[in-house]
Amino acid sequence: MTIRYKTIKEIKNMISHKEISNKELVQEVYKLINENSHLNAFITLNEDSSLKKAENFDNNPSDSSLAGIPIAQKDLFCTKNLRTTCGSKILDNFIPPYSATVIDNLEKAGCISIGKTNMDEFAMGSSNETSYFGNVHNPWGENLVPGGSSGGSASAIAAGIVPAASGTDTGGSIRQPASLCGITGLKPTYGRVSRWGMIAFASSLDQAGPMARTAEDCALLLNEMCSHDIKDTTSLDENIPNFEDDLNQSLKGKKIGVVKDLDLASLDNNVVEVYENSLKEFVSLGAELVDISLPNLSLSVPTYYVVAPAECSSNLSRFDGVKFGRRSQNPKDLEELYIQTRSEGFGDEVKRRILIGSYVLSAGYYDAYYKKAQQVRRLIKKDFDEAFSDVDVIMTPTTRGAAFEMGSKGSDPIQMYLEDLFTISANLAGLPAMSLPNGNIDNKPIGLQIIGNFLDESSILNFAHMYQTKTNWHMLTPEGVTK
Repeated sequence: MTIRYKTIKEIKNMISHKEISNKELVQEVYKLINENSHLNAFITLNEDSSLKKAENFDNNPSDSSLAGIPIAQKDLFCTKNLRTTCGSKILDNFIPPYSATVIDNLEKAGCISIGKTNMDEFAMGSSNETSYFGNVHNPWGENLVPGGSSGGSASAIAAGIVPAASGTDTGGSIRQPASLCGITGLKPTYGRVSRWGMIAFASSLDQAGPMARTAEDCALLLNEMCSHDIKDTTSLDENIPNFEDDLNQSLKGKKIGVVKDLDLASLDNNVVEVYENSLKEFVSLGAELVDISLPNLSLSVPTYYVVAPAECSSNLSRFDGVKFGRRSQNPKDLEELYIQTRSEGFGDEVKRRILIGSYVLSAGYYDAYYKKAQQVRRLIKKDFDEAFSDVDVIMTPTTRGAAFEMGSKGSDPIQMYLEDLFTISANLAGLPAMSLPNGNIDNKPIGLQIIGNFLDESSILNFAHMYQTKTNWHMLTPEGVTK
């Protein structure tokens, strides 16, 4: 029996009923990786270690919540003794001596990390076209982007190679590829999941989260990913609920915020139609629609593209050829070592953002750009605070359209940046948000975004799960198979 396109819950049942052994499960995953190598979804595989762990589970059954479940890990989580590149030439030879907290938490729960997924270099990109290791392909169509930066993770799940993967989201990098690949992805509240061991892009925005076929699977993964971590000063010391508990709660009387400031006229008509049909589905489940205002929402993209590059220029200064990673050969002095290492090791998009960030942090422009962006960021957060006094969740489209062709937007960075139009605001406000499949446009999937209040992942998972019990968009596969 194949595990392709199976959910975590279905695979757990197969293992418990001895329909498949843990070793057979892992062997099939690697077979699927080889058969789908054209997707370029993986950078580094972990086959020997994974098979040993699977055999151990067969010989010594575990009652851990995710025992034996194969998972793909985004290649910016440090993994002990396994190459971690962040999709960059500068880290092509980096093998960490420790694992990120997220990796440790998932493996303690029984997950088997089968390999590291391809991604936009240092998580900078919206299409997975900036990786040093080449473009990731979307299994939904030839020459289509999978979205970024967690495109490798999304592609691997959409192709049915793995049931789940880790991702990170700085401005939409879980939700946007989830939308373009027809899967479910969740960005938790900032600080809910430890950032220790994640290679930093923008420290006040980065957040790890689960990617899977269903909201239910995301809840299972989030239960294990979350923990208070003293090694991460931004980690929240808050009660962590069981995210499965409220999945089946009735939506009757729950309020959905519909943003009246949203410029739907700029979207493809099909996107608007799919979005409005989804809202009607929630109404049929008992929810109420409430008009809300987020007057500063349109400022999210320019605010983000000041704050994020500023933080990236600071974080990436550590990659200088001295302590770890690639080092330029035969520099004449220390300054040339820095310049040549970074010039050779970083791609164009990373260099672009470092330059922007250094500029907005410079003495003459700090107040005009970075300080002003932080003030606007506060206004965006205030808008959300006021909106959530009246509603339980807020819904928008996840993306402006379905997956686009590779190379179609690379020559215009501004158009690429606008791909994150609807997702960025949740990162700036530190709020949980997720994307789930809610339709198809020209046989390509599209997603609905649900934004929740601070630390209220349970509500957005509840809305998503109830929607998925009534619809089958999340069950469609690139091969036209409906489970």
